[in-house]
Amino acid sequence: MKKCLIFIDGEQVKESLDLIEVCRKLYPERIVETYAVSNKWIDPESLKGIDHTFRIDGDRIKEYDTRNLAYCISKIQDEYQFDSILIPATWIGRMLAPRLSILLQTGLTADVTEIQAENDQILLVRPAYSGRMMASIKPVGNGPVMMSVRANVFHNEISDDHKGDLIPFSYNCDQICGIREMGSFKKEKSYDIRESKVLISGGGGVIHNFEKLEELAQLLNGQVAASRKIVDKGIAPRYLQVGQSGKTVSPKLYFAFGISGAIQHIEGLKNVETVIAVNSSINAPICSIADLVVEGDACQCIELLLSRIRQYKEKNNSRS
Repeated sequence: MKKCLIFIDGEQVKESLDLIEVCRKLYPERIVETYAVSNKWIDPESLKGIDHTFRIDGDRIKEYDTRNLAYCISKIQDEYQFDSILIPATWIGRMLAPRLSILLQTGLTADVTEIQAENDQILLVRPAYSGRMMASIKPVGNGPVMMSVRANVFHNEISDDHKGDLIPFSYNCDQICGIREMGSFKKEKSYDIRESKVLISGGGGVIHNFEKLEELAQLLNGQVAASRKIVDKGIAPRYLQVGQSGKTVSPKLYFAFGISGAIQHIEGLKNVETVIAVNSSINAPICSIADLVVEGDACQCIELLLSRIRQYKEKNNSRS
């Protein structure tokens, strides 16, 4: 039997539970026992598929105190000796993982996007050189296999109503919390392209008309995304980027306007139901994975789509 510890990010519980699928891929021919620990209190009944959940009793561990949280998890590892420790690559997970790795004196593979396991041989695949290539990392040594996993790449599709038990874990830390609230402000409303069902994405072919994508996205009840080329030019912010060095998305409909679709971009598309590519070259890599390909000028296609959708909406509004 193999034992896996999953860190549950209290702000992204669903994405954290998807790491159950990573456990299955790590040990496809073994029985796997799953444990969970979190930086927030989470009702164990909401952690479907988790066999055991640690409830940490420690008055010095604050919500964003990754230093003391790492010390606490290291004590849990000392007692339970997990075969693997999985951490979602959220903002808090990216701070926690290297701290914990140092404490446990074990290797860490960051931003894992694929697992290859056979006959106890494990390879962890992650983007390297700013997403220009994929590196396969082979864990060695006697420590736990430790990794942070990119969100929205793996999905725990198996429905499991199993309710695990609760394990109290007392922890007295000598480390003083260094977190102090210096002030607060209201964050501007933003969106996460990983949550969108419709994405209107633009690349180099619409570099001079990228702003038109926003209008099209509003008409289609979708959101705007971008290729790395658009982001590197400063036309779109980094949080809109799709690809190995951006975000992994799984919309129902993905429009790719003027995107060549190199491997770095295509790796950011997982479980997309329909891909529509508009490109001047029918031999562009994005066309090989598209369900529908429109060969032509992407900017002209956007204008025609906007005109047709407006006419359709005006016609329907006049009838009602």
